[in-house]
Amino acid sequence: MSHALRHEPWLYELELDEAGWVSVQSLVEALRLERGWSSLTVGDVEAMVAGAGKQRHEIRGGRIRALYGHSLPGRIDRVPAAPPVELFHGTSPAAAEAIRVDGLHPMGRQYVHLSVDRDTARAVGARKAPEPVILVVAAGAAAEAGVVFYVGNEKVWLADEVPARFVDFGR
Repeated sequence: MSHALRHEPWLYELELDEAGWVSVQSLVEALRLERGWSSLTVGDVEAMVAGAGKQRHEIRGGRIRALYGHSLPGRIDRVPAAPPVELFHGTSPAAAEAIRVDGLHPMGRQYVHLSVDRDTARAVGARKAPEPVILVVAAGAAAEAGVVFYVGNEKVWLADEVPARFVDFGR
């Protein structure tokens, strides 16, 4: 489901709108056809989204979208929001050195992903290195300086980019 909504919807013959939405019924039909899940229902998808440990998708008015993590060409529209004073970013030691110079950039995604707490950042960073580096982002100060932030979900914030001067490596 995430692959279809975040990365390659065209493989499932899905057309996402400018905000990343598609009908739940279209998604179900595509997954039945492309993945062979012949018994999948709209209710199954609704139950999966409602019961997920991480809020990665949302359903509204019979439509579904991924909340973040897109690697699609083009850009999913987001509404800017005022971030918390601090956010966190978990990464590998090698990437941390590049971030020290260049700041945070989305790389292959549409947005930079930031965590609301150190534990979440550590879990994200652990996917990249056994001993991840946890960076502290002065999100409030960055927003005051014009960096735009967006809500991803209750644990993830998004930004277009974060200049290095707002990233603390010393804590």
